[in-house]
Amino acid sequence: MIRPLSALLALVLVSAASGQQPRLPDNVNREVDVVYGKAGDIDLKLDLYLPKAEAKKPRPVVVWIHGGGWSGGNKSSGARLADLVSTGDYAGVSVGYRLTGVAPWPAQIHDCKAAIRWIRANAKKYNFDPDRIGVWGSSAGGHLVSMLGTSGDVKDLEGSNGSPGQSTRVRCVVDFCGPSDFLAFVKDNPNMNRDNSPVTKLLGGLIKDKQDVAKHASPTTYVSKDNPPFLIVHGTQDKTVPLSQAELLHEALKKAGVDSTFVKMEGGGHGIGGKEITQRVKDFFDKQLLGKDVKVSTDPIKVQ
Repeated sequence: MIRPLSALLALVLVSAASGQQPRLPDNVNREVDVVYGKAGDIDLKLDLYLPKAEAKKPRPVVVWIHGGGWSGGNKSSGARLADLVSTGDYAGVSVGYRLTGVAPWPAQIHDCKAAIRWIRANAKKYNFDPDRIGVWGSSAGGHLVSMLGTSGDVKDLEGSNGSPGQSTRVRCVVDFCGPSDFLAFVKDNPNMNRDNSPVTKLLGGLIKDKQDVAKHASPTTYVSKDNPPFLIVHGTQDKTVPLSQAELLHEALKKAGVDSTFVKMEGGGHGIGGKEITQRVKDFFDKQLLGKDVKVSTDPIKVQ
């Protein structure tokens, strides 16, 4: 049974504050700090969430990419994958990436793509299905998974941080409240166009001086008909990343002929959880990665 995401997120936050790893379901193993590549002398690390039971065939992989304004957060929030993994149908991977205090764009997407390559390069070792990789992220993580979805194998975004010769394309994307078009983003939220804002730190300067970088870092720049299916979830009252960012991405995907499902959290802010949206995320992955005949509702969800 999938626990409410809000409850699991609370557990993750409490555990992070205490310096402890969240407790997992009894049928899930966690392997932390697996090195998936290097950026200079920096080891890039991920955490694995694996069912204890052996699989009869390779399992699809759900990859979690954390938020935190590209300047904070960490891969321990990937504990939210544990309930999906506890079904026995999936393997989970939570990716750590260089934050903006270490390096600006495009370091973050280079690292995320290196993690996807690592999954494929190690598919036999861990019994992963390299053709069924889904990605899921929130806020800055939502931006990065959207980049993975729209820029698969775009050469100048690939980087060289590990596992060469592997594709970085993914099978599907779940984007929770991620930015999609930075030029529009800073217009709708002027606070992001100031010194020391998360966007300014990511781009390496104010938007007026970094417009080319802003386009380079925007998922909408790379939308094309061969992008994978998306599930986009966004709060209608999000004051950090405006709802218009989700609308822009959804409209661009639909225009290109991409399967995009858009769910509004009515009255919701910048933070998404609850039993209903958790179930829709599971339904989406079950449909896209397991091939189940299930409908993912687009009905808005009212936030209490």
